[in-house]
Amino acid sequence: MSSHGAPIPMTSRACGALTGTAQVPGDKSISHRSLILGAMSVGETTITGLLEGQDVLDTARAMRAFGAEVTDHGGGSWSVYGVGVGGFAEPDQVIDCGNSGTGVRLIMGCMATSPISATFTGDASLNGRPMARVTDPLALFGTQSVGRSGGRLPMTIVGAAEPVPVRYVVPVPSAQVKSAVLLAGLNAPGKTVVIETEATRDHTERMLAGFGAEITTEITDEGRVITLTGQPELKAQHIDVPRDPSSAAFPVCAALIVPGSDVLVPNIGLNPTRAGLFTTLREMGADLTYENEREEGGEPVADLRARFSPDLKGIEVPAERAASMIDEYPVLSVVAAFASGKTHMPGVKELRVKESDRIDAMKVGLEANGITVEDGSDWWTVTGLGHGNVPGGATCASHLDHRIAMSFLVLGMATQRPVSVDDGGPIATSFPIFEPLMGGLGAAITRSNG
Repeated sequence: MSSHGAPIPMTSRACGALTGTAQVPGDKSISHRSLILGAMSVGETTITGLLEGQDVLDTARAMRAFGAEVTDHGGGSWSVYGVGVGGFAEPDQVIDCGNSGTGVRLIMGCMATSPISATFTGDASLNGRPMARVTDPLALFGTQSVGRSGGRLPMTIVGAAEPVPVRYVVPVPSAQVKSAVLLAGLNAPGKTVVIETEATRDHTERMLAGFGAEITTEITDEGRVITLTGQPELKAQHIDVPRDPSSAAFPVCAALIVPGSDVLVPNIGLNPTRAGLFTTLREMGADLTYENEREEGGEPVADLRARFSPDLKGIEVPAERAASMIDEYPVLSVVAAFASGKTHMPGVKELRVKESDRIDAMKVGLEANGITVEDGSDWWTVTGLGHGNVPGGATCASHLDHRIAMSFLVLGMATQRPVSVDDGGPIATSFPIFEPLMGGLGAAITRSNG
């Protein structure tokens, strides 16, 4: 079952060259944070370019439930009239976060130090994902949580009535965990300190500073030490959301493997904590260039041009790069299938606990389409067959995971036989215009009647 209705089987087949401009949606990470920080600010925050995928819409609905005034003005233009730090009201209903691990974990953090309670749930995929990685550090503030066995949703969070600041070393690289702790620290007195031994995406730190929080980052022998002074008055902002590099990954990677392709993807956020995929693709020999490099809203931005690259080579992806491209490994594994030689991807155990076990999901699907994949607990290796040599022909399980579904549809654009997915419905959670956008470039994706 799709997370929002009956399954939507889809099939992708080889097509002519992909050409044109791909206007991908707004960045999902920044969209979530824009709504949340807007709700915690004083005054009216205005947002343009918001990603209107289901994940972000669920976060908007949650912010309304906590008392913020959230208005959709159409065309990606939104406004949030906030209630200030510590001003959340207790919601009347269960907060349904759908498929979004980012949404639920950040929202848990932002309410965890207010004297209110809230119950969270999600779809079948989200309800199977571990929440202890967030609820454990939130407990240090004085927050309580009660959920299903294994720390899973549905779960009730009882906010700390008298929160205390914390010092927390993030045990596994996770921007979600780091962000949840920082958001909780906003309503705790004194200084909350988060230490990362491995850098993760830093949108939360950048945006907190932009909203007026006192926050510093130092590189020490311990790692990245982020210090936040609690109980600030956040000031409403205007946010122009850059386009999502994780969504850009799909038209970019498709262009690299489909003969004759030349695709421009404009206005992509190139935050160094997010751009690992593009660095990796270039190391593999991809014809991928940055044009019109600039800065917008404190974030580096450029237009990406991707052209067909028939001589891709397998490489060793540095383990330390994993945090900057963790969501892009599924589609990277597709590109690796068309490279010559082995692409080894270590340091990726986080993929085991995403919307699905993404290593296993891609391994099973790639093997069904004629590709050899080896894996361990925190690594996997794809042995590429080179351009034009990938058989295809299989139907792959998406496991309610939008990135798995889109990755296999990209695979089918360059295989000898069509590739199908059992359910493309979850794609709407992050990339609702995926089908028409790819179709406009020349891709052949069809929905089945089944």
